[in-house]
Amino acid sequence: MNILKQMIDEKGVLLADGATGTNLFAMGLVSGDAPELWNADQPDKIRALYRSFIDAGSDIILTNSFGGNSYRLKLHKAESRVAELNALAASLAREEADKESHTVIVAGSMGPTGELIMPLGELSEADCEQAFYQQALGLIEGGADVLWLETMSAREELEAAIRGAARTGYPVVATLSLDTNGNTMMGISPRELVTICNQHPLAGFGTNCGVGASEVVISILSAVQENPLAPLVAKANCGIPEFVDGEVRYNGTPELMAQYAVMVRDAGAKIIGGCCGTTPAHLASMRAALDNTQTGNPPSIEQVEQVLGGVSPGARACFHGEVSSAAAAQAERAGSRRRRRSNPG
Repeated sequence: MNILKQMIDEKGVLLADGATGTNLFAMGLVSGDAPELWNADQPDKIRALYRSFIDAGSDIILTNSFGGNSYRLKLHKAESRVAELNALAASLAREEADKESHTVIVAGSMGPTGELIMPLGELSEADCEQAFYQQALGLIEGGADVLWLETMSAREELEAAIRGAARTGYPVVATLSLDTNGNTMMGISPRELVTICNQHPLAGFGTNCGVGASEVVISILSAVQENPLAPLVAKANCGIPEFVDGEVRYNGTPELMAQYAVMVRDAGAKIIGGCCGTTPAHLASMRAALDNTQTGNPPSIEQVEQVLGGVSPGARACFHGEVSSAAAAQAERAGSRRRRRSNPG
């Protein structure tokens, strides 16, 4: 059963959660350590993270398993613990979700492998697919309702991940990080995302992370032009990152994130949350704004920039159905790398 579709039909718009890493760092996680290990070593803190999102009004909580595939865990000598750590991540979330009288969806978070797929790298699409399938099984064992691919960048990895997750028969969501002039690092635009995702039976798709809330709103506006009925997902960073006193901090206030939530809903997103820097306080403001503000007309680029900040030339061009010169150059560089790897002689 597609629980996401059922809840969207009932509520119209769903509020997802906030940042996992940012909030765990505030709890004492050290940079360079694997958050997934805390599922076993610090379960009370992981429960507290999930609980904080639920108390702030989230309809969906993502599991602490973003780097839970074998390739990422290998960096911490934990590649043999994929099933264990992912099952723990989901079971801890399931415990907190099931304390509520209303439905809270547990979404199994799965981030990229960190590897490049052939011919750019050494990872085969078959091995990539198997890695995501292995992780998905652990998340399902722990009680995940949905499998949630996030922060993807390359088409080949995205499609391998979708195939791996879909093998379970569970609903799958996929989001890309549009962080390079309105495109992913590997050159996928919001419109191309729609084209790719229309080819797969996904429960939802969209964008997360990136460079700021304004870019996320524009990407949703662009995606809606390609598929007005798509169950689009928007999880923007909490403003823009700034380096302050040796730490990265995000400048988005709860008021800014509330404005973003309303704007991206009006743009067409059905699932709205926050990524890096987003705390429970931000989510509570977003919840209140969504509940107390009627849906309006889609915002213009000028309105988005006035409220949330400027957008890149690439995002602007994509909105208008064009390809910016910078985006074209980026795509050509990616193509050149592929050709060089395919023809090493």
